[in-house]
Amino acid sequence: MPRRFHIVDVFARQRYAGNQLAVVTDAEDLSTEEMQAIAGEMDYSETTFVTGPPADGAWPVRIFTPNAEVPFAGHPTLGTAQVVREQLAEGTPKTVTLDLEVGEVPVVVNEDASVDGGETRETLWMTQQTPTFGDRLAHPDLADVLGLPVEALDDEWPVQVVSTGLPTVVVSLADRDALTSVDLDRAAYDRVTGDREAKNVLAFCADPRDGANDLADRVFAPFYDVPEDPATGSSNGCLAAYLARHEYFGDSAIDARVEQGYEMGRPSLLHLRADANDDVHVEVGGSVIPVARGELI
Repeated sequence: MPRRFHIVDVFARQRYAGNQLAVVTDAEDLSTEEMQAIAGEMDYSETTFVTGPPADGAWPVRIFTPNAEVPFAGHPTLGTAQVVREQLAEGTPKTVTLDLEVGEVPVVVNEDASVDGGETRETLWMTQQTPTFGDRLAHPDLADVLGLPVEALDDEWPVQVVSTGLPTVVVSLADRDALTSVDLDRAAYDRVTGDREAKNVLAFCADPRDGANDLADRVFAPFYDVPEDPATGSSNGCLAAYLARHEYFGDSAIDARVEQGYEMGRPSLLHLRADANDDVHVEVGGSVIPVARGELI
């Protein structure tokens, strides 16, 4: 039977930017193998599948990269929530809760819409899982992974595994020249990530292109057949937790704008909020722009 799907650009300020997402809305009776095959066919960083009506108010959703299912990912969460609220839910609700493998994740539409380039858009915010802070890694090891000299890393800040649902290695770089010079070494990447759950590597610097932004970053996940991702809500949630825990801006409260995807020709903007007064509370926000819809036949 035909199955509806929607394509949206997430964390985008205009169409054909941000991170592409395919959302299959009629996926109740698809097998895991069929979902994986469709995700491979779409070949975006992730494809999501709404597998039924909401149970206790939460919509069941599964997330697949081109080669594996993942328990959580950020841009699929925001993009799927927007498709659900506009296409499936009654009355275009301001809050949509997704039931993911990591648990229920609420997504809330900001009543104060963001203004970008003179155009007003809604900002969707997701509350991520309470972060966990894992191993600290050696700076030279991550320099090898990123194909950089060790002095290109900012050794004032630790290299650390952080998770808000999908573990990420977070590493601070000295400047944007270092960020744009990253040339991932797959052998070194496999050595560092091979026995760890963390397969995403996020490199960031406090040297954005746009003066309105606070940080620039890049995310690499070749384990998932995603050599580089243009906008990564899960890993940026880990970054938000990292910034708050280590008081990167001199405070445990974070309210930051992060640019990503420029090196891929997919400029993206992510909004991060976090507070580390008690357990670190993490929110990631961005815009979702519809691009296409159709049917799988």
